[in-house]
Amino acid sequence: MIFKRNISLLTLLFLFCTLSSFAQGYKVKRIVIDAGHGGNKPGASGSFSKEKNVALQVALKLGRKFQRDMPGVQIIYTRKTDVDVSLYRRAEIANNAKADLFISIHCNSMPDRRVVTGHTMRKGKRIPRYGYVKNKVTRGTETFVAGSHRLNEQDIAIRENADAALEKDYKKNYNGYDPKDPETFIILSLFKNLYRDKSLRLARLMQNNYTKKNKRLNRGVKEQGILVLQRCGMPAVLTEIGFISHPSEESYMNSASGQNEIVSAIFDSVKTYKKETEVK
Repeated sequence: MIFKRNISLLTLLFLFCTLSSFAQGYKVKRIVIDAGHGGNKPGASGSFSKEKNVALQVALKLGRKFQRDMPGVQIIYTRKTDVDVSLYRRAEIANNAKADLFISIHCNSMPDRRVVTGHTMRKGKRIPRYGYVKNKVTRGTETFVAGSHRLNEQDIAIRENADAALEKDYKKNYNGYDPKDPETFIILSLFKNLYRDKSLRLARLMQNNYTKKNKRLNRGVKEQGILVLQRCGMPAVLTEIGFISHPSEESYMNSASGQNEIVSAIFDSVKTYKKETEVK
């Protein structure tokens, strides 16, 4: 029993050391940029544009800026044209590439408001007649990270991304790595929390840049059970760059100057994140 306990402690020590090594050796070498929606899934619609097109334009411009100003980082797109890519496939692309960051670009929207447009008389009673008008009030940016209440969905993705590093040393020093070992799940849990912390850090930097540099309304960083984020085995964010249902924000997101400002805000946040999190 004592021998078994010692083995267990050694395993835990190894796992904690591996996590520490990962955290200290973390470098942003590969980024996946995900343009939301596409193909027969247009996403939200404004008065003259669709989310899928705006997201793709911003994603491609962001990728080109990374390639120009941060050439040491490899950029991978989930789509470069107007095609539909499933949420599972988007996360799979990032996991298969062993990406260090996943950034998903989206536009927000508010549903039409139900309003009284008139009245009719029926059996002596005044009955309201309803219609719908565009919500032209709500605006601003917000960035999402995976909700902690669904972190268990990251287990498979984390195994795909982390096990290679774990297994390499473990097979060499401990003669094998057993994925069914209960202690494995301890390290998976630690990795999930590490990814969540890094995702929150990047999301806050993005929102801060939108507000201070672009003078946009800050709707905050939020945690939500968004499928594509749950399936990514790396720090991941989904950023809503504005409300396509708001006339001035739709125009801003479709303009060259507006897109350039959005791209700069995201790029600078990654640049700061990279500087703050990487250990040489």
